[in-house]
Amino acid sequence: MNMPVSTARTALPRRALRPLLTALAAALILAGCASTHGLTPEGRALDADALESQRSLGAYAVSDAAFPKQDWWTALGDAQLDSLIAEALAGTPSLDAADARVRQAIAQAGLADAARKATVGAGAQYAGVRIPETVAPEPLGGHYSGVELLSLSFKYSPDLWGGHRARWESALGQARAAEVEAQAARLTLSSNIARAYVALAQAHAAQDVAVAEKERASRLLGLGRQRVKAGLDNQLQIRNAESTVASAQQQAQAAQQQIDASRNAISALLGKGPDRGQSIAKPGLLSASAPAIPAVASSELLGHRPDVVAARWRVEAAAHGIDASKADFYPTVNLSAMIGLASGGLSDLFSSDALLLQGGPAISMPIFDGGRLRNQLAKSDADYDLAVATYNQSLVGALREVADALQAARSLDAQLVSAQQARDAAQSAWQLATARYRGGLGTQLDVLAAQRPLLQLDQQIVTLRAQRLSASIELDRALGGGLQLAAPTTAISNSDIAKASTP
Repeated sequence: MNMPVSTARTALPRRALRPLLTALAAALILAGCASTHGLTPEGRALDADALESQRSLGAYAVSDAAFPKQDWWTALGDAQLDSLIAEALAGTPSLDAADARVRQAIAQAGLADAARKATVGAGAQYAGVRIPETVAPEPLGGHYSGVELLSLSFKYSPDLWGGHRARWESALGQARAAEVEAQAARLTLSSNIARAYVALAQAHAAQDVAVAEKERASRLLGLGRQRVKAGLDNQLQIRNAESTVASAQQQAQAAQQQIDASRNAISALLGKGPDRGQSIAKPGLLSASAPAIPAVASSELLGHRPDVVAARWRVEAAAHGIDASKADFYPTVNLSAMIGLASGGLSDLFSSDALLLQGGPAISMPIFDGGRLRNQLAKSDADYDLAVATYNQSLVGALREVADALQAARSLDAQLVSAQQARDAAQSAWQLATARYRGGLGTQLDVLAAQRPLLQLDQQIVTLRAQRLSASIELDRALGGGLQLAAPTTAISNSDIAKASTP
């Protein structure tokens, strides 16, 4: 229901205020027809510090441990990796998309801010009409009349209930979330490149193991042929050695396939074609730092993670969305004014008699709207509940990722020590079997049997080292990758949001 009040005079007479005040009072009385009663959000945000993690993380929390540096990947110690990540961060399609989403959200916030402000416009218009004599006799009918109009208009809707500001703050929260997610995209990209680079290093190491195994088997094959020629062995020994050589060759070929696939993956992450990967050299010796995290509360530990901070901003935006939906239940007042010049001819357009004035307030109040406002508020409540649930899930998932990375790093360190000890023992056994075979005290089967666990342990150590490096990368990513992010300063609480005050 709209109840406009306007006047063509420069000042509104006191007597004319009575209908306006009467209409406003009637609107407030009828406000109960569109009520927010019974509509409240149900989501409850988790307290990060209340999530129990001391037993899982306490053994790793070192008081002097620092958060990762923003260029955390430099700790891996490979200059080529540093240059690859720098190249990717300079611009890729994935980052371009994230940046475009930021600009989109900022523009949306700008539109919401513009809706809070007054607008002034100017216009020029010419209109002409000829009324037929069959409709109106002379002097109105049968003649063409034209009107020239120059106008300056003003429109403003006062934010009496804070709805316009709430919509702006909601859009601003979404924009800030998009900015944080753009930083998350950079962290994800750099960590994906680091992981692909570790996979490339692993493939090269596996190829080195296969080549070394082929060389060992080839030497054994040559020795076997000499012994067969001397009548000391039979063809069975040669065939066994040939099988070992062929198996090592197959493993080297498989490793080359992994090298090619890793190079292609890095090229795609760089936003380049597969030829870019051909220029990536064999990685150097990568190093993984000891697992440690700062001795801080969980809220501070997770406050560096972009996904957690972005989810927090979306909760803030959804809370303002509820405020905006509630404000729609109240009356709105629109102020408008127009000043202009109107005349039937150009010669009279700028005379004092051509002055045109129009303006006044207009009040509108929802009474019966088919449930539109209640459903809109219910949707805003659901949006808030969804944002809170997403935030809660991000907290739980973030703590799990930190714990997983720490525990994996510690376990892999222990596994590497055990695997290296087993490899040293296998190396000694193989050397002893080879020496006995050369001296005629053992058989080629003894050498092959001793050689098999040596190859398996070399391959296992290569895999464990790659997993350990990946755990270090994952820990840096789980701790936020050194990002410094601005989070909302207000605490998440439903106490104010849940108050469904009826207009």
